Amino acid sequence: MLPYRLNRNRVGPMSHAHTSFPARIVRDPDILVGKPVIRGTRISVEVVLDYLAHTPDFPELFADYPRLTIEDVQACLEYAQGLVTAEDEDA
Repeated sequence: MLPYRLNRNRVGPMSHAHTSFPARIVRDPDILVGKPVIRGTRISVEVVLDYLAHTPDFPELFADYPRLTIEDVQACLEYAQGLVTAEDEDA
């Protein structure tokens, strides 16, 4: 099953293009005490993941955080996947 892309007006399959989270996710000790955030915002990866875990509704997410893009969300998921993968390799 393909993941879905939200095109503000419709939802459809996403491409398998690789999103590079380092270009979108940054850590700066002066922003949210160094938590990973979406570049140019104070929206943390943690907030996006928590939101989706409790309210997996993209239109609602984008309404609540209008600066977010689907690419930002993909970058957050990719970032989290990298952490889980690293934990698996350490186990």
